Amino acid sequence: MNVLITGVAGFLGAALARALLDRGNHVTGIDNLNNYYDVELKKARLNSLKEGNGVSFLKLDVSRRDDIENLFANASFDLVLHLAAQAGVRHSIENPTAYIDANLVGFGNILEGCRQHDVPQLVYASSSSVYGGNTKLPFAESDQVDHPVSLYAATKKANELMAHAYSNLYGLRATGLRFFTVYGPWGRPDMALFTFTRNILAGESIPVYNHGQMSRDFTYIDDIVEGVIRVIDAVPRDLKRKNLMHELEAAPHQIYNVGYGARVQLMDFIAALENCLGRKAKIDFLPIKKGEVLATEADVTKLESDFGYRPQVKVEEGIARFVAWYRAYYGIKI
Repeated sequence: MNVLITGVAGFLGAALARALLDRGNHVTGIDNLNNYYDVELKKARLNSLKEGNGVSFLKLDVSRRDDIENLFANASFDLVLHLAAQAGVRHSIENPTAYIDANLVGFGNILEGCRQHDVPQLVYASSSSVYGGNTKLPFAESDQVDHPVSLYAATKKANELMAHAYSNLYGLRATGLRFFTVYGPWGRPDMALFTFTRNILAGESIPVYNHGQMSRDFTYIDDIVEGVIRVIDAVPRDLKRKNLMHELEAAPHQIYNVGYGARVQLMDFIAALENCLGRKAKIDFLPIKKGEVLATEADVTKLESDFGYRPQVKVEEGIARFVAWYRAYYGIKI
């Protein structure tokens, strides 16, 4: 199987590329290697892929239409995994145009590439952020998602609508995956676990918003990868069944939550990290920031029903694995 992964130097992109290469698939990966966070970490992820069978890497920006059209015109893909996006809820408040270019224009270019070149299957990254300020927990795919609280969330909701339209109009088989707070080795430095670990080891305070009164459905990277693999390997049982997002649905487009399926209090998460590091955190309690939500939790009934899969890694185990990787990667002795 020939697979195109966009955002291949990213946290999830590199992990999925590694899994697909291990299965003997041919992977073409693209990434613009922007400097939103440490470019050297992105390069290290790519280098780790090349140590094995290797990925065919091209430095491309999904927002550049001609480059993406040339990519599709010169290759044949059985599957496109679209993971490239400008990430970060808080950053979207400071730099909205980056999200419009990467997440909206970029996704439109990928959809056009799939349509014009008859790609059999598109799987793309959505986000739990689409649920916005919903207070009913756990979040289910049938919930209304019309009130995003950040531009990042709005772009992800727009992606789902764009994919649905292409599926309806052109028969494009597309699956959107709403990922819930992914963490683990090779993670993003702007995410809480990475920031907390770095600061605690440096003896610096960690920023804890809403005075710690928050909870998240933390989902370990290997569980996310397994969930994606299950989706791409399975043929949907009934493409004309009702889609939970719409009253009547005939398009080959589905949405799935991919999360652990339970929420963890932020202060419990910090306590688990302190236990792994053997150090206490200096905590700087702060008000909640714009664009943040108080709690997330995934209803994974649909994922389990359609693909027989439910994430398994408990947060204490996942944090321990991350800490072990962090110490090894940065050469920090216990």
